[in-house]
Amino acid sequence: MRIGLIGTGRIGTFHAGVLSRHREVGSLVVADADRGRAAAVADRIGATAAPSAHEIFTWGVDAVVIASATASHAELIGRAARSGLPAFCEKPIALDLPGTLEALHEVERAGTVLQLGFMRRFDAGYTTARELVRSGRLGRLHTVRAVTADPAPPPAAYLPLSGGLYRDCLVHDFDILRWVTGREIVDVYATGSDAGPAMFREAGDVDTAAVLLTLDDGTLATATATRCNGAGYDVRMELAGELDTVVVGLDDRTPISSTEPKGPSAADKPWPGFLERFAPAYEAELDAFVRLVSGEVDNPCDGREALTALRVAEACELSRREHRRVLLEEIPAD
Repeated sequence: MRIGLIGTGRIGTFHAGVLSRHREVGSLVVADADRGRAAAVADRIGATAAPSAHEIFTWGVDAVVIASATASHAELIGRAARSGLPAFCEKPIALDLPGTLEALHEVERAGTVLQLGFMRRFDAGYTTARELVRSGRLGRLHTVRAVTADPAPPPAAYLPLSGGLYRDCLVHDFDILRWVTGREIVDVYATGSDAGPAMFREAGDVDTAAVLLTLDDGTLATATATRCNGAGYDVRMELAGELDTVVVGLDDRTPISSTEPKGPSAADKPWPGFLERFAPAYEAELDAFVRLVSGEVDNPCDGREALTALRVAEACELSRREHRRVLLEEIPAD
């Protein structure tokens, strides 16, 4: 199989390494807006560097992996669809609903495949939690608590391009909440704080956010996120049922410590970031994409799944602005 990879930043470089080692990938072509960076990555892993993204679509690849800047995703998804190529794309499809819907319509008109990069669906902890919920081990689920905390803010220049904390960060929690529980989110109440670094206020964003979500079976969920968690990278989910409670993301590298006399001490090597924490999940999702292209498996996360998570994020933005409960049905779905 010959795969074209567009984007050789941090996550794109990681994907390039994974694909170059995959037993079913015979050749890899990489491209980036920075031609020198693409050439350096290609030289390091034995791939071919293309002059630009254009060549990815004209050099006879079998599939495309999109890991470029967010603003380019929708156009590249559309081009892959028009070229009849299966595509894997890092989230998001686009930063707004109209752009997302147009890209999805292109894929659907072309009848091609689009897999979105919600890597938590491939994490061992979340997968086990999903199995426990579906098996009934927890009993009736009544409460879910999700946490996403970055150890340090991103560069100021990134914030206006990110879509904001709900779309860029908490969207992962919204997707995994649906995937683990098997339930739909019906309404949200969201709030946020920009009391941290001034760059968040200047970008019209928040550095910390909290959301209360109601699922369609009455389960209550909370999701919190911050860009300013100095202890380390912390991603967890607690699922509490009438019979048992389990936690995803609690291990010897979780950046928390107990104040109890006999509680666990702080982690010696807390997770520094998302790539280290979720490296196995990133590898697994690309393996799933290769097998999807080969016809071995169904799509584990299609564009409509990504659209639903974005609609929840949009509802949160509306709730934060208007200080009210927002029903998901208020956000267009097509």
